[in-house]
Amino acid sequence: MDHSGMNMGNDGMAMMSHATLIPPELANDPATVASAAAMDKMMADMMVPYTGDPDVDFARGMIPHHQAAIDMAKIQLEFGKDPEMRKLAEAIIAAQESEIATLKAFLATKGM
Repeated sequence: MDHSGMNMGNDGMAMMSHATLIPPELANDPATVASAAAMDKMMADMMVPYTGDPDVDFARGMIPHHQAAIDMAKIQLEFGKDPEMRKLAEAIIAAQESEIATLKAFLATKGM
């Protein structure tokens, strides 16, 4: 297996870049490239050290997960055409932004 598309995570385990999953014929497709980049960013940002507090760990892991949903929804709005998917993307952005604010407020109560 070609490991050139893999990065080592904080735990020493290899993580494959989503860019390696792009078929050659889509290598220059802006929506595909943007989606792969958003997924890679999410995976990297979710690699946070555990604290032993499941509430804190949940909040810290969910913020980048929700941000990735926002990023992907924005890609949908930029490139997508289907009215139902565009409407869903708008709803996802609103919901996830609200939930990120809630998660950050919780972390602030924990001094984070």
